[in-house]
Amino acid sequence: MKFYFYLLFSCTPIFIFSQTLYNPQVLYDSSGGLFDEDSLREIHLDFYDSDYHTILVDSWFYNPSHRIPAKLTLNGIVYDSVGVRYKGNSTFCLPNDNNSPKVPYNIDMNYFISGQKLLNYKKVKFANAWMDPTFVKQIVSSNIYRRYLPTGESNLVKLYSQGNYIGLYVNDESINKQFLQKHFDEKSGPLFKCDNIDRFCDTANAPSAMPPNLYYMGDDTTLYYNSYDMKSDHGWTELVNLIKTIAVDFENIDSVLNVDRTLWAFAANQVVSNLDCYNTYYVHNYYLYQTEDGLFQMIPWDLDNSFVGAILGSFWWYPTAAYEYDPYSLGEDHDGNGIIDIWEERPLVQKLLGNPLYRDIYNAHIRTIVNESLDTAIIRSNVDQLQSLAASAASQDYNKVFSITEYYDNVDNEVWTFWGFAGIINTVAQRKSYLLSLPEISQNPPLLNSVNIANDYVTVSVTNANSVELLATISEYNSKFKSFTMYDDGTNGDLLANDGVYTAPLPYSSLINETIKFYFRARNNDALALLPERAEYEFFEFALPTSTTYIKDNSVRKLINVIDLLGRKVVNTQQYINQPLLYIYNDGTVERRVIINK
Repeated sequence: MKFYFYLLFSCTPIFIFSQTLYNPQVLYDSSGGLFDEDSLREIHLDFYDSDYHTILVDSWFYNPSHRIPAKLTLNGIVYDSVGVRYKGNSTFCLPNDNNSPKVPYNIDMNYFISGQKLLNYKKVKFANAWMDPTFVKQIVSSNIYRRYLPTGESNLVKLYSQGNYIGLYVNDESINKQFLQKHFDEKSGPLFKCDNIDRFCDTANAPSAMPPNLYYMGDDTTLYYNSYDMKSDHGWTELVNLIKTIAVDFENIDSVLNVDRTLWAFAANQVVSNLDCYNTYYVHNYYLYQTEDGLFQMIPWDLDNSFVGAILGSFWWYPTAAYEYDPYSLGEDHDGNGIIDIWEERPLVQKLLGNPLYRDIYNAHIRTIVNESLDTAIIRSNVDQLQSLAASAASQDYNKVFSITEYYDNVDNEVWTFWGFAGIINTVAQRKSYLLSLPEISQNPPLLNSVNIANDYVTVSVTNANSVELLATISEYNSKFKSFTMYDDGTNGDLLANDGVYTAPLPYSSLINETIKFYFRARNNDALALLPERAEYEFFEFALPTSTTYIKDNSVRKLINVIDLLGRKVVNTQQYINQPLLYIYNDGTVERRVIINK
């Protein structure tokens, strides 16, 4: 790939400023934090009531929010009276039905003692990896998701209860107010965990409800109470408004939903073969949070069935169908009657992928994740590091379902026992091959590079494009980007027609002390591309200087000629790589430019 950089030298002042790339990865924990993957900590729980297990099991069935106090110890530091309850659904039912003590835990550090935290966190959740022989699918997949949208962090811990080693657990970050503050710099909006009240065990006595598929059932908010779990103190009206907008007012969807964030979530779900979420096989395992800009954000959750995972058992007779799951699926026909019932519909997927622009963006996101993140060598390195760290802890975990041989084998291969469990590396290889074979994914998108800001104009070099847009915002919420057309026709500030350098006036340049956030979108007849590729999660930032330091040249200049140093007229500047050229304007100014090929 060729990258072109322009060096400018001028006989009159040309004000050139640089942009920076916003990096959301700085929002995640630094090394040594609670979710440090290089650490394997020992967590000790000691309950004050010796009958704690019976109490917590009964509470799971009949009073799920009930917690009992216990003492938690980490690195010799004792935390008194933390609030403990059991969590999960199938991952609770399966071990509990088999009389195993290895159930998942939800621990609230400040439930009884206000302000108490564990390494700066108020709540910790320990998942038992009951259906993951490798113990690492949640962690490895979250490392992929976090590159593209806000995602909870995870690592491995050893858990003890009443002095007894219960086993190796996955420490999952809670999607709560702390998470919201961390990623959105706010925490007071409506928050919903999108899982209904259906129970995996004791189903004869359990309630049931419509799945959280964003299907519009009417304006009555009580119709949704059993399908979504509100975690904030308000929000039902806002949630129903979102669902209604999807159903009857989709042209205004971008006023209530962060569409790009949702498309990234959908793309990541499909690329890592997470078949246990909204736009794949089973509808659940996501959160919705409405930020102060009025937009709902989709947040992934419970990624342990990434790389197909235990969902492989649902494809017992035809495993290939799991690896080649249709990324454009609009719902499931679980009954096999050729009809997608309303509880299996995916209204948001149907509407988003039915919109040509949103579909192209979705395809671009899939292409980016495949190219950046489905690298088996990098994934294997992450897996090996985690499994090596936890090898002894896994071997001594006598409450785990799988053998230590399967702990390693399921990295590369399927494990078939009482059910089917897909391997990580074989899933990645098959999924990548399948996705890249699809016509919409395999198209050649435009190529964008060489961003420049000078004299209130933004330029970007683009090849293989029919149209180019600048998307910009000054929103403090990093959202609601507005589209501005870019030109390569010698007008609207563009210096030279058809040279592959597209130009647009710098939006909001009349403002003072504002930060402009922007990215680029280019399209051809077949595909779409973004710069930066991870936009809108990443974007360029340009801080407008103050009035005392920023001198604008608002005169309208027109390029009248381009010559080389011998005075010969230049028609195609791309034929003069690494050679100085003189750009002559109608106001008498001359720029000396060098196009450097890197």
